Formats: sequence, C-alpha cells, structure tokens
Amino acid sequence: MKTSQIAKSPVAIVNGGNFLSFSLFDRLPAISIERLSIFASLFFSLTCNHLFFSAALAQRDWSRPASWLFAAAIFVAITALQGTALLVVLNRWSAKPVLILLLMVTAAATYYMDKYTVFFNSEMVRNILRTDIKEASELFSLNFCIHMLVYGILPSLLVWKLRLKKTTLRRAALTRIAYVIGALVIAAGSILLVFQDFSSLMRNQKEVRFLITPSNYLFSLARVVSIDTAQAGVPKIPISADAHMAAGWGKRTKPALFILVVGETTRAANWGLNGYAHQTTPELSKLDVINFSHATSCGTNTEVSVPCMFSTYGRRNYDENAIRAHESLLHVIDHAGIKTVWRDNQAGCKGVCDGLEEQRLDSSKNAALCDGERCLDEILLEGMDGEIQKAKNGNLFVVLHQLGNHGPAYFKRYPAAMRVFTPTCDTSDLSKCSKEEIVNAYDNGVLYTDHFLAKTIAYLKNQTDYDTAMLYLSDHGESLGEHGIYLHGLPYSIAPKEQTQVPMVMWMSQGFSSSFGVNKDCMSKLANNPVSQDNLFHSILGMLQIESTHYDKGLDLSAGCRA
Repeated sequence: MKTSQIAKSPVAIVNGGNFLSFSLFDRLPAISIERLSIFASLFFSLTCNHLFFSAALAQRDWSRPASWLFAAAIFVAITALQGTALLVVLNRWSAKPVLILLLMVTAAATYYMDKYTVFFNSEMVRNILRTDIKEASELFSLNFCIHMLVYGILPSLLVWKLRLKKTTLRRAALTRIAYVIGALVIAAGSILLVFQDFSSLMRNQKEVRFLITPSNYLFSLARVVSIDTAQAGVPKIPISADAHMAAGWGKRTKPALFILVVGETTRAANWGLNGYAHQTTPELSKLDVINFSHATSCGTNTEVSVPCMFSTYGRRNYDENAIRAHESLLHVIDHAGIKTVWRDNQAGCKGVCDGLEEQRLDSSKNAALCDGERCLDEILLEGMDGEIQKAKNGNLFVVLHQLGNHGPAYFKRYPAAMRVFTPTCDTSDLSKCSKEEIVNAYDNGVLYTDHFLAKTIAYLKNQTDYDTAMLYLSDHGESLGEHGIYLHGLPYSIAPKEQTQVPMVMWMSQGFSSSFGVNKDCMSKLANNPVSQDNLFHSILGMLQIESTHYDKGLDLSAGCRA
C-alpha cells in the first residue's frame, strides 16, 4: 500500500511497535477544555443517571407541562453543576487522564447501580474500599466486560485521541472564568424555575442524591477519606476501662466459654425457625435453642452493622465517627479479664477488635474445607482447642465471623452435600438465573449456616469442663430480586425489610444457665418480642455478669430473666 493510501485509510497499522493510528479521530477538529468539560458532563447526564431521573420523576403526571419543566430543569442543573466541577479540575495536562479515570470508574459504578440498585453513599464506598480481591473477583462477568467496553473503554479511547486546543494562559483563564460563571448561572436559574418541587424532592427523598453519577461516589469517597485520615493512627478512645467481673464470679466452679457467631448476609425471611417454607434450619430445630424471630440489624452492610452492633451507640444513637473512634464490646470484655479472640473467615473485624487477638482463617490450607480461594465456615472451629488452653483464668470469649451467604456467588457458600434445594444458580451473574434458582442457591447457604451452628453447639456441649453458651446474630439481610433489588447496602431509611430483618439464635448449656442465673424458659418467652443489634452490647455484659458504666439494663434482654 502506498503512503498516500495509508494516509487516507481510517485505521493504519504503523510498523516498529507503534500503536494503531486512528486517522478518523485525527480528522476531528481540536476542542477546547471548556467544551470538553461540558460535553463530558452531558455524556454523564445522558448515560449514567437514568436511575436518578427514574426516582426523581416517579409518579409525576406527564400530561402537565410542569412535569416536563421539572425534568428539563433538573437535567440542565445537574449537567451544569457537574460541568462546573470539571471546569475547575481539568486543564491541558489533566484533562485526558482525569476524564479517562472518571469514565472507567463511572462505567463500573453504573453497571452495579443498574444491576443491583446500588446507592453510592459513604457506607457503600467504604464497603468497596474494604472489599478484598476474592470478593471483587466474584463480581466480574461477561456482561460487566461488555458494559465497560461500551461505556468506559470506547469513550476513553475517544478522549485519548481528541486534540485539545492550545491558547495563551491569560485567554484560557478568562475563558474558564466565563464558562464557570455561565454554568453556575444556568444551574441556579434551572433550580429556581422549579425550586418548590426540587426542595421537596431533596427534603423528602434525600437518598436520591446518591444516584447522581459521578458526583455520588466522588463526594462519598472524599467523606470516607477525610474520616479515615482524621482517625488514622489515633488510638481508640477507651470505654469502661474499669469493667470487672461481678461478685458472683467468685462462686463459680467452672470457667466460661462463650461463642458469638456473627453471621453474614442471612435474612430472617429465609430462616427455617421463623416458619419459612423451605426448612433451612433442620438441625437447629432439633436443639434446645431460643430463636428471636423479630430481630433487626443496625445497617444494611458489614461496614456499618459490625462496628455498630459492638458499640454503645447502636442504631438508636448512630454516629459513624464516634463508633469508629471508640473501643467496642470486645474491649470491655477484655478489660474485665476475659480473653477475647476474633476468628475471621471473611473481611476482618472492621475495627472492633483493634489491639486484641485477630485470627484470619480465610486463607487456610485445609483441603477438605478450602479451595485455595475461600474456606467453608467450618474452618472457624479448627484449632479451637488450642484457643481454650491459652485462655487466661480459663475464661474465653470468641467471635466467629462467617463468610455466610455473602453474594452474589451463593453457590460457593456451601459444600455439595448441602445442595438440597434445586435447581440452583451456579454463577455469580444473577441475571442469568431465574428467581427460583437464586433463592434455592441462597437457601442452601442458609442450610449450611444451620449445619455450622449445630456443629458449634455440639462442640460446646463436649466442653464439659466449661460453662458454655452461643449467640448467633447475622450482620444484615439480603434482597433476592424483590422489587427488582438484589444484594444489600441500600440506605437504611429506604432499605426493604429483607435487608434489615435478620435471624438471631441463643443456646446455653445447663451449666451456664445455672451458674450465671439465666432462666432459659424466661428467655424463651421473649423470643417473639422485637429485638435488635442494639441489644447485643448490653445483653452480653448482662449474661456474663460484667459490671460496666456503659451497661444499660433496659437494653439487656436477659435482665428480667436472671436470678
């Protein structure tokens, strides 16, 4: 091919290891940074915000001109405001790398927003930042790759090949200022046109702002980073450093062994002991357990629920900064002289065991329970005898943090023997499965949790030299397609009950019941009363008879059932 022919070709391969030369893009006129900012914002508004517009415009009467005016006004306002932000940060050197990064991250964000109805508030962003490679790998699929190609890679290639106009610094500054002022005037004017409707939307549906993309994850990321930076390296604020065992401890002849199982992503609706159609708790149903059938979580994701349930604040006085800054229930137990150990098969203790012993078992080499990537939850019981022997004063409080039903790869959360409910969804791409297959795979995971809890109780029964007890409480629930919602993590104020109602089960040996004066029959009568994760802190202290200035008798489920 002649040189002249190559020059006319839309795409030419250059020898010597150079990249493809997209002469089609080279023919495009050079574009100013200002126009590129506005076009990029327009692209985001048109392709990445249909969830926001669907929520903001729901149930409007489209026969009224006011509805069309409102839709147009908020579209223009969002485009202008996001364009203003881009005008501030983009220049000749930053424009391409910043826009490409935004395009790629926004493409990934919108995929999960569209697929699972994700709201990118600070809680969700923190969840993402704390997600390990194992969890992240389960979220990839062919559909994700196609989405990234269309909404991330191709637009990024276009941005990379664009020619940017060069101008003098003075002219660039004046032009930039004019564009910023113009964009702000347009945004303000658009909002003022529909101010009453707009203020009502922001006041009554505050969560919708976390659907405006990419502003949602950028704002939330900045908030998370600022909080984490402020708390980095700062020791936890002590609570109940004077906590101690009550006088009754001196009368006991056996040490105590208490296991708290923190479940993962198990919802009350699919819990067999709650009357669910599938018998997902056949082993627990044969044991002398107390099932609290109306338990609620503090949050809808692990990053919120775990720190919250171990704190003195709870959902009733929720304060993220204070919860993360202070010590937890485990520190109070440790202050009282009971050895505490966190054993983990998931993503860590989320700060509640800082300074205490934490054992990560999710990468164990037990071939019977681990596949090289993940381990089944029974790994949490491995080596327990050794932990008992190391306990100071013989007393031991152990937290077992399950992998549980962490989605969307439900089919990986149970062994083949637990594949009872069929057909199952055997892929992490839930869009390829029917509702029945998804639910069956999830229920098999619940069935395995039942087996794991029954095995834990059996282990405790064999510890005849100890007064033993177990409490199981899931961190949050899960949506399985109800109302088109999957997984978890919605803002608590709008989260469906499937994400906030969780199972809670208590078992105690006769020795524990007698030694600590906890009347099991009395506790059983509370089983149908509303309870929440707010009760955990105070109920544990009460049952273990640990005296603390932070103890609240009104939140102790056992307070009225102890001799």
